[in-house]
Amino acid sequence: MDSTTLIAIFSIITAGVTMALGGIGPALGEGRAVSTALTSLAQQPDAATTITRTLFVGLAMIESIAIYCFVVSMILVFANPFWNHVIAQAANK
Repeated sequence: MDSTTLIAIFSIITAGVTMALGGIGPALGEGRAVSTALTSLAQQPDAATTITRTLFVGLAMIESIAIYCFVVSMILVFANPFWNHVIAQAANK
């Protein structure tokens, strides 16, 4: 196998692992946040507006982690920085 094939293989595997871990972590975090918020709402219904506002801000922050993982995986698949290095070395030979 040449170096471009190895870079392609490792990039695709790394992108898959990034999305797997980047999807599981935020999903568990969001589930726990919603569960805790619903428990808090059941105990203190008067604080519903404050709890829901804080919940939505927290969910947005948690979701941004998954979005960052998606962006990293798309960079690895479509705009891999190692490709330019390999192409430049192949042109110099």
